[in-house]
Amino acid sequence: MTVRARLREVLESDPRMEVVGEASNGQQAIAMCEEVRPDVITMDMVLPVMNGLAATEYVMANRPTPILIVSSSSNRGELFSTYDALAAGAVDVIEKPRPEIPDEEWARDFLSAVALVSRIRVITHPRGRLQSIRRPDPAPPAPLPSRGVRSPAGGYEVVAIGASTGGPAAIGEVLRGLSGDFSLPIILVLHIGASHGDSFVKWLDGQSSRSVRFGEEGEALSDAAGQVLMAPPDYHLEVRDGLVRLTDAPERHSCRPSVDVLFESVAAEYGTRALACLLTGMGRDGASGLHLVRERGGVTIAQDEQTCVLYGMPLAAVQLGAVEHILPLDQIGPALSKLATRNEVRG
Repeated sequence: MTVRARLREVLESDPRMEVVGEASNGQQAIAMCEEVRPDVITMDMVLPVMNGLAATEYVMANRPTPILIVSSSSNRGELFSTYDALAAGAVDVIEKPRPEIPDEEWARDFLSAVALVSRIRVITHPRGRLQSIRRPDPAPPAPLPSRGVRSPAGGYEVVAIGASTGGPAAIGEVLRGLSGDFSLPIILVLHIGASHGDSFVKWLDGQSSRSVRFGEEGEALSDAAGQVLMAPPDYHLEVRDGLVRLTDAPERHSCRPSVDVLFESVAAEYGTRALACLLTGMGRDGASGLHLVRERGGVTIAQDEQTCVLYGMPLAAVQLGAVEHILPLDQIGPALSKLATRNEVRG
């Protein structure tokens, strides 16, 4: 049985789902999207005539529809196309069926993913439009109101970022928005499956001028100036005594790594010298940790609702009173750069 036939079989087994079309290549997928206007599309990256990435770019630029990528984790080229598709507006990714995963477990996860993605409001993405249509330049960052509090000697020392659903594209946008001379170490937690972690780090490393790699147990954060250290899949990442610490402590919010664990350690270690940013994602992970960063005098930023794929984690932080600045995605990188170089006044 082909993967496409298996997807159809699983979808038709669920009374909540109706399969309104089936395409064998990217061009057919675009035509059917225009014709039947589905609530959700499952998209393979490896398709004849027009590949899944090109089809995703076209759909998200011309007929925005929630897209769930169904991808293999064993093919590096396919995985890189998957992350490009996420950057082009696809919502999430799930692995193709694998022999080592029990079939019932995979089918349950697939149906849950389709149901979730179908409920997400998506926006038009400029990638895939005619080459004559130029992506607009990012808006300049909004002024960050001064609280009149002096920064400590030496200014800020670290940036901590957390994200989940929609995170790959959002993180890439933030990194590209940083100034060329941005020199603070960046610690990152992204909720991503273990099978996709290695390839995602390599993909993200190519999205900006910054080095991106997994954080290593015991390394000094001061040695990672201007670099991005990401928590490895299935390990919490903390900072203690200036060193990266990886732990397999219990999950938080069903997540390991957890954004809360990272933010709490940054709040305790750096206090007023910390910048923390919570991006798009489902659930509450990161909200209480961001609140602690703010309580300890650090600066906290959350992505706004309009630019989030899922306004769950940032909303939870806003409701908790953890967020000092709510910014559109394209303003977060410039704002971090401005804060990092404005050491005389806290904003």
